[in-house]
Parts: sequence; C-alpha cells; structure tokens
Amino acid sequence: MKTKTDILLTFLILISVYACKTQKYYVKEDGTIHVPAYVLPESSFLSDESKAIIKKQREEERKLFQEWSVVCPYPENPDEDEIMTHEVCKQEYFYKSPIYLNTQARYNVNVEIDTINGVYTEVFTPLEGIREENRDRVLINLHSGAFMYGSRTFSRVESIPIASMLGIKVISIDYRMGPKYQFPAASEDVTAVYKALLKTYKPENIGIYGYAAGGALTSQALAWFQKENLPLPGAVGIICMAAAEPRPKTDSMHMVSAILGYEGIAPFTFFEPYYGANPDFEDPLLVPLKSKKILSNFPPSLLIVSTRDFHLSSVVYTHTQLIKLGVEAELHVWEGLGHVFLANSELPESRDAYRVIVNFFNKHFN
Repeated sequence: MKTKTDILLTFLILISVYACKTQKYYVKEDGTIHVPAYVLPESSFLSDESKAIIKKQREEERKLFQEWSVVCPYPENPDEDEIMTHEVCKQEYFYKSPIYLNTQARYNVNVEIDTINGVYTEVFTPLEGIREENRDRVLINLHSGAFMYGSRTFSRVESIPIASMLGIKVISIDYRMGPKYQFPAASEDVTAVYKALLKTYKPENIGIYGYAAGGALTSQALAWFQKENLPLPGAVGIICMAAAEPRPKTDSMHMVSAILGYEGIAPFTFFEPYYGANPDFEDPLLVPLKSKKILSNFPPSLLIVSTRDFHLSSVVYTHTQLIKLGVEAELHVWEGLGHVFLANSELPESRDAYRVIVNFFNKHFN
C-alpha cells in the first residue's frame, strides 16, 4: 500500500515529466539543452537590399547546381582524367554564373596563369596596375571548398575584389586536395609557393588569407612554416573558418547544422576525403589550436565570420585564444548571414568585409 510520501513523490515526478515536455526547453544534467522546433526569420538588421540579393542568390545557386548535376555529373569510381574533365566542366559553368560575372563586372583585374615552385597558381593584378606602395608586397589567397573543390572557381571571386580594391598582386594557390591527395599535401604546396616568394619579397610584405577551408589552411600553413623554421608573413586573414578541427561540437555547429538539415551527420564527413578516415586532431600541424606555442607565434590575424556560419564558435574561440596569448588579432562578425557570405560581391555586407580586409593588410604591411 502506498504511503502519502510515495503518492507525493509520484506526483512530483509526473509534474517534472510534464514540465519537461511542455516547457519551451529543458536542460539535462550533462548540459544538453532540448529546444523545440522554432521559426528563424531573416534578421531585422539586414537591409531590404540585402534580403532581395540573398533571395536571388538562393534561386541562382539552385539553378546552377541543378545544371551541374545534369551537364557535369560526377562519374562513378573516376580515374584521374575523368576527374579533370568533370572539374573543367564545372569551371565552364561557374564562369557563366551571375556570382562570377557580377564580380568580374564590378572589379577590373587581369588574370594570368603561373607555375610557382611546381604549383599551379592564378595571379590577379588590377587593370590600372599595382599601386606604387604595393609593388614590393603580395597577397596569397587560399581558396574555399572543403579541401575538395574551389580551385579556379571560388578562388576567383575571393581574389578579384581584394586585388582590385587594395591595388595589389594576389596569387591564388591551386593546392592539392582530396580525395586524390590527403593532409599535409595542401600545407606542402602553400609552403612551396611561400618559399619561392621569399626570394623576391620580404616576409613582412607577404600576407595570406583564406575563406572557409582556405581559412583553416591559412592556420595550418603558419604551423607548417614554423616546423620548417621559415620567417612568418606580415599578417593573415582567417575567414569563415579557424584554427580548430573542421566540425567540432560547438554551439554554432549544432545550431546551424540543425537549421540546414545536417544534424546527425558524422562530424568529419565533409572533410574526410582530405583529412582521411581517422585524422589525428591532436596534431597541431592539422589543428593549430592544439598548440599554444604555435598560436603564440601567429602574426597579426584578422578573423571574419557571420552569425549563421557553422564555424562561428570556432572563429570566436580561436580569436579568444590568440588574444590570451598576446597575438594582435581582430574579430569581425556579420549579422544574419551564412557561411562564406563574402563570395557574393553584390551584398553590401560583403563589400564592407572587403574594406576590412584591405584596411587590415594596409595597416600591417611594412
């Protein structure tokens, strides 16, 4: 027979269970927060112009990817020639895309192909010529694309605005990527180009910046330079990714993944072709955030991210650690925008970000 205490305890348990099911959220003992489904409207801080551009971009990207899938389908078990044919097909379609054509129309630059220390590169210079103060300076771009794509495509929309606005030579490196190559192939390629540039430029007059995977590679390259006892560049831009592992268990990773329908996907799926099935995320050459010694030697660092980016937490945390170690670092966060928003030069926020990049390197070049 139940006592009054038993009945009271049962009642309290039922009330607790009901509360957990009906309240807006509840927190488990391990700190996991359970949140019900909710609607996430566009940020009120976005202008009507930006909202219209983002809507148009979604439609254009959907159309582009549909065309790619039909005209440039990825072959099953492709050999090297088939992979190259597929990449050339995608490049041709990319060059016809509004995002590329709009960037070309807004910023006037020359594009030349060069091989530097055995590595394929694209060299961007302003049509009106390199500014006098930048003749002994150079920027290296490390393109986005999850270490699987982005060369000769995304690399262009990342390099063209900066070369034009800063009046400087930008060299974009077509580094080796997965699945054919794995870490540290990209770091080795960046180092090969950097060594060659050191013969012409003072290290303090070389800057490196990268978006997304290119941002991660920027931090990895700094670690690799230290391993090789090379002088470090004058400044770097780590943009829309950071010195952390590719998909850590962070607030922004979980929240944005849930919003985009990626929740539950294995943490490293997108990066496995380059990082391998069992990467050593304790290796500071792969994850520089693991070494205070490496981080403390970073040159002045610019970090850029947005509130709807998977990597917001990683970028913010990387900035925090750099500041704690005494590294000069700037953090800029844009509201209401997604991953690599800077790729669309039509966005006013993107052009604001370009100005931040230009001013940062201008400030830190010798």
